[in-house]
Amino acid sequence: MSDDTLHPMSEKPAAYRVLARKYRPKDFSDLMVGQEPMVRTLTNAFETGRIAQAYMLTGVRGVGKTTTARILARALNYKTPEIDRPTIDLRIPGEHCQAIMEGRHVDVIEMDAASHTGIDDIREIIEQVRYRPVSARYKVYIIDEVHMLSTQAFNGLLKTLEEPPEHVKFIFATTEIRKVPITVLSRCQRFDLRRIGASDLVGLFATILGKERVEAEPDALAMIARAAEGSARDGLSLLDQAIAHGGGRVEAEAVRAMLGLADRARIVDLFGHIVRGDAAAALAEFAGQYEAGASPPVVLTDLADFTHLVTRMKYVPDAAGDQSLSEIERVRGAEFANSVAVTALSRMWQMLLKGIPETESASRPAGAAEMVIIRLAHAASLPSPEEAARRLLELSSGEGGSAPQAPSRGGNGGQSSAQSPVSAVSRSPDPAPRAQTGGASVTMLRSVPQAEPAPEPVGRIEPAPAEPPAVPKVAVRSLSDISDLCTKNRDIRLRALLRAFVRPVRIEPGRLEIGLADDAPKTLVTDLSNRLQEWTGTRWMVILAREAGGPTLAEAEAKAQEDRVADARQDPDVAAILQRFPGAKITDVRIKAPETGDEDEVVEVAAAAESAEGDILPGDDIEH
Repeated sequence: MSDDTLHPMSEKPAAYRVLARKYRPKDFSDLMVGQEPMVRTLTNAFETGRIAQAYMLTGVRGVGKTTTARILARALNYKTPEIDRPTIDLRIPGEHCQAIMEGRHVDVIEMDAASHTGIDDIREIIEQVRYRPVSARYKVYIIDEVHMLSTQAFNGLLKTLEEPPEHVKFIFATTEIRKVPITVLSRCQRFDLRRIGASDLVGLFATILGKERVEAEPDALAMIARAAEGSARDGLSLLDQAIAHGGGRVEAEAVRAMLGLADRARIVDLFGHIVRGDAAAALAEFAGQYEAGASPPVVLTDLADFTHLVTRMKYVPDAAGDQSLSEIERVRGAEFANSVAVTALSRMWQMLLKGIPETESASRPAGAAEMVIIRLAHAASLPSPEEAARRLLELSSGEGGSAPQAPSRGGNGGQSSAQSPVSAVSRSPDPAPRAQTGGASVTMLRSVPQAEPAPEPVGRIEPAPAEPPAVPKVAVRSLSDISDLCTKNRDIRLRALLRAFVRPVRIEPGRLEIGLADDAPKTLVTDLSNRLQEWTGTRWMVILAREAGGPTLAEAEAKAQEDRVADARQDPDVAAILQRFPGAKITDVRIKAPETGDEDEVVEVAAAAESAEGDILPGDDIEH
């Protein structure tokens, strides 16, 4: 059989190379997509001869760290018949360029630190750096995923890294820059490779598809660019998959089915239903997307992305110019940015951040996603915290006849002309208040008479300099007074902590010694000091005493109530009632002022009988 007969059989079709390898950047001009700062810095350094002995390349997966390292090694060893020096201009291939880019040059050693993590691997490098390169200008060591090296390996590399031979260069690449010791980072020139923007990826995909003679829809390229999340390698891998999935044509519907994405227009419709509070329409829209093949977590993720887009458009209108956005996202996103409040958008964002992981980990993702959508639609009709506070103030104003007026900060020493300084006093010497309203002690205020004006001196009187407004001074003689101040200034949290945890030891003007019950907040002493100074106009020292202190206000009130119940049991009439109705018990004792003007107090005893003897039924109140 002749050679001519064998020749056709020996010809094999060229092996297919994936797009990520076929269109890997060959020089710095290709790296200009998203990495302009690094290219500019290296260009200036090479032109001035300021070439570092070690470089650290960091960035997320797929942004080109290893490719950049090879291009940098090629630039360091660039040599042609006309040029024999390091340069950034690599348009004409040099003697070593092809071998370096293919990873087979003898003087460019690539090592994967993920599989060579020990000190022995580094010791081998240290022993080899003494020898000069075989053919290239520099011996270049490229160590990928350098953060995987052990602590001993890093320590062994330090001395060589700081003072390497003049013919050796190190290039490190890592995705976890924080795991690299600072001693190593300080010896390297660091470059942070940025994520590639979605619009840049769309342009890159369009250029490559033009060379491949493959047609593509713009919306399909935008979907792939968003799914790549700034990684050119991931984007090109998805583009390869989309070409195969679409039979040589990249279509939006095919890409959506391939990635399990929801239609962006339907996501916008779902967002519209939610912000209007129409839960039924939102659930119907989600059901349609789910039946079309969209993954529930992906639907919520896309909804979060659109929420972020609308919020961004409120403050950065130019965000609508992103090429990765569809026309409906641009138009309706701008409409929502003008109509939806930022508080509602922020609330949606927070709820989606919590709902997405719940959906991903749920045994029934579709049901979990529906519950998230229901919560979002329900929250759309709720007021913001500021609006709720305003409405609450309006309601309280309407019930009380007039809104409670806060002390004026200007003029008259910080008080209105119709007000005078007030002092909170306890109604009785008992630690527990005598009157209660809804479980809260009633603040009793009495006017403090104004001091008589001093006689004016004879002679000329110079006008006194204007003094800054002062806070009305309030006398504080007990914990009940402080509790009343909390109620007056609407600090419900501090009032609750004061009643539950503070035990009085000694109270003097400007000085409060207390003991604290178990589990008291650590900031309670500081909060008391700051609020007392603010409310009374006097600097207070709140001291944590060694003594245990007296009972808290809550304990004192409970003890007083027990005493009143015990006293009521001793009353002959009450005792007769309890004897007449077996099983009856005293549930409450309240002290109220008589309506007849008589100064005697009336005791109201509530008793519940277990049986229906006589005319009294269970739950009836018996007043004495």
